[in-house]
Amino acid sequence: MTRSEPLTADVLRLDAHAEIDRICRALAGAVFQTMRKRGAVVGVSGGIDSAVVAALCARALGKDRVLALFTPEQHSAADTLPLSRAVAAAIGVRTEHEDLTPALTALGCYRRQDEAIRQVLPAYGPGWRSKLVLPSVLDGGLRVFAIVAVDPAGREHRLRLSAAAMLELVAATNLKQRTRKLLEYHHAERRSFAVAGTPNRLEFDQGFFVKGGDGLADCKPIAHLYKTQVYQLAEALGLPAAVRERPPTTDTYSLPQGQDEFYFSLSYREMDLCLYARNHGVPAAALTKALGLTEAQIELVLQDIDGKRHATRYLHLPPLLVDAVPEVQAAPPPPAIAHERAEPAN
Repeated sequence: MTRSEPLTADVLRLDAHAEIDRICRALAGAVFQTMRKRGAVVGVSGGIDSAVVAALCARALGKDRVLALFTPEQHSAADTLPLSRAVAAAIGVRTEHEDLTPALTALGCYRRQDEAIRQVLPAYGPGWRSKLVLPSVLDGGLRVFAIVAVDPAGREHRLRLSAAAMLELVAATNLKQRTRKLLEYHHAERRSFAVAGTPNRLEFDQGFFVKGGDGLADCKPIAHLYKTQVYQLAEALGLPAAVRERPPTTDTYSLPQGQDEFYFSLSYREMDLCLYARNHGVPAAALTKALGLTEAQIELVLQDIDGKRHATRYLHLPPLLVDAVPEVQAAPPPPAIAHERAEPAN
């Protein structure tokens, strides 16, 4: 397409079966040859990304060489565990179930969350539910996080968070992602498996992950794919319809929380087009028809993409050293992509 043509979702259409084959060849080479591991652990959450990564690992490495790890906690949605089990059953892999609630309670996760919220809502306590929200970039003006809380009587409260309360709440909540990753590596190490990460391109590019938590992995098979492309792979892989139809959610707070109300400016379909446009130098005018927004509104979204890249740059950086250590810092070999399935390490 030319820069002046209207952008449509067709630009994100791919040959799903060919892409699955390509990813599986790379994945087998990365796990068996580069890392010399015997298989992979995938934290399966009932969402589309972890389901696709688990299915790709099963196809690339063999079903008996993949472990689907379930790590729900007391704030997880009611359908998280059933959908996770449906994914594992559909692809035929082994499972482990670790309830995070006792560990998170011992770490003070829930207590710390409640204390952070009580900085702006003193009545918050047992029987309340809450989520963190951020105004849309389309609204203009200063974007400040707010807490939306529902009291035991069902009344909704919405209050702006102070910077200190927001930092406390996010830090406490991030214990969930970091505890999940701790258990993924525990189960991987006892089997000599790799840990497969699940971020898609939108999340990876925009820093929508926790450092040392869901951002930590030995390989990330779908980090190059836009979210809409992940859905295309899910259909080609024959994953359960209930998983493919589940709205994207953070599944982190006690109230349901969509990714578009917490982090992204628009739905994932719309954000994918905006990210594609930014990546390919397509002007805002080419997006107006597809998104039903003005050029000015789209420019705000594109600026927000740049802002998030800048603000989350540190998440992608390796640990910073005072001096180089060249003996161990040589560039690693690229994953071997064999024409036939690679052989696992002994």
